Amino acid sequence: MQKITKKSVSAATPGPKRRTIWDTEVKGFGLLVLPSGTKSFVYNYRTQENRSRRVTIGQSHKLTADQARKKARELQHDVVHGADPLAVKQSNRQAIRVAHLLDLYLESSKFSEKADSTRAVDRGRINSHLKPTLGSKSVKLLTAEDVRRAFADIRDGKTARDIKTGSRGRSIVRGGEGAARMSVRLFRAIMKWSIDEGLATVNPARDISVGSDGKRDTIMRNADDYASMFRTLERMVNEKRIRSVHADAIRVIALTGARRGEIANLLHSNVDLQKGIITLPPIRHKTGRKTGKPRIIGLPAAAQAIISQQPGGSPTDYVFMPSKGSGAVALSKVWQKVRDEASLPKGIGLHGLRHSLASHMAMQGAEAAEIMTALGHSQLSTAQKYVHWAQDARSGLAERAASVVTAGLAGAAGQNSLAEVTGLKRNKKEG
Repeated sequence: MQKITKKSVSAATPGPKRRTIWDTEVKGFGLLVLPSGTKSFVYNYRTQENRSRRVTIGQSHKLTADQARKKARELQHDVVHGADPLAVKQSNRQAIRVAHLLDLYLESSKFSEKADSTRAVDRGRINSHLKPTLGSKSVKLLTAEDVRRAFADIRDGKTARDIKTGSRGRSIVRGGEGAARMSVRLFRAIMKWSIDEGLATVNPARDISVGSDGKRDTIMRNADDYASMFRTLERMVNEKRIRSVHADAIRVIALTGARRGEIANLLHSNVDLQKGIITLPPIRHKTGRKTGKPRIIGLPAAAQAIISQQPGGSPTDYVFMPSKGSGAVALSKVWQKVRDEASLPKGIGLHGLRHSLASHMAMQGAEAAEIMTALGHSQLSTAQKYVHWAQDARSGLAERAASVVTAGLAGAAGQNSLAEVTGLKRNKKEG
C-alpha cells in the first residue's frame, strides 16, 4: 500500500488482470488499473448490513489523485453516518434519462476496455440509433415495449440520415434489421452494466427477441477464387485504377487471416521479417484489451515478401502508407471494386478473407484450438483452454494455411512469375 499521488498514478502499469492499488490515507480509496491501461479512482465500503459496495469516483485523466481522495473522504463521511452511496444512486435513478445513462457508459471503464474498433462501432450505434429512439425515456420507467418499439423503428429506417460532415464528407446512417439487432444487443449489455453500477434495477431488454444474424458462411471457395482475386488486383494496379498499397494490404490480409484494422494500422515496429511474424501489443488488437496479451501473426513467405517491398519508415510509421492524410489506409471501397470485378462470392467482405483462411485451415486438418490461436480469438468455448504456441509453430501453421491462397497466386501467375502477380517486381516508387 502507498499514498496515491500523481506520480504513483502515472507509474501504475497495466498487467494481464485488473488490479487495485490501495491508498494509505483513506481506507477504501484505491486506483483500479485495467489491462487496457484505463485507470479509475474507486471507493470500497460496507453498508450497515455488512454488504460490500464499490463506487467509481472517476477516471484518472479527468480527476487528480487529490480531487479523488477528497471525494473518497466525503463518501467515507456519508458511510460512517449510515448512508449508502449506491443506494443514493438508485434513489435518484428516476431522474436519469436513457441518454444520460448512455453517456455515463461511454465514460466508463467497461467501455474503455473494448478495442478501438469496437468502441467506434458502439459509439456510432449509441448516437445514431439508441439515443434517437430511447434517449428521452426515464431509466426507471423504461419497459420492454419501449425497447421493442425502438427495435422496430431502427429496423424500419426511422433513424436513417444523410448528413454532410465537411467539405467532402458525409455521415450516412441507414438502419435496417441488422442495425436494429446489434443496437438492441448493445443496449441489453449496457443495461446489465447499469444494474451492476446501481443505476438501474431491471433490464427491460433482457428478454427481447431480435432474431439471428444468419450464417456467415460466404468464403473464398477454392484456389480459383484466389487466382481471380490476385489477377484482378494486379490488373487494376497496372491500369492505375487502384494504388499498389491497397492491393498489397489486401494480399496480406488474404495470406494471413488478419483483421482489416490489424493490417491497415500495421506499424513497422510490429513486424519482424527475420522471425516471420507480426507482434501486436494488447492495445492494438481486438482481444488484447480483454486478455492483456500481445497477438502474434505468422507471416507466410509470400506475405513477408510483400511487406519487405513497402517503403521504409520510422518504427511508428504505417507499413501500408496512405497517399494523403495521417490516418490508416482505407480498404473497404477498394475491396468492393475488386470483389465485383473478380466475380468473387457475392457479399464476401474483407473479414470474409479471414473466415476463408480459417475454413481452409480446418479442411487441412487444423484443430479448432490451432485456428483460434492463429487468428487471435480470445475464447474457443467455455469448455476449452487457450492454447499457447511457440513462434515457429505459429509461422508453420500460417505457411500451411496459406497454401490454398498461394495456390491461387500460382494460378493467377500462369505464364508470369509469382513475383509479377503479387506485385513484387514493380518500381518501389509506384503507388
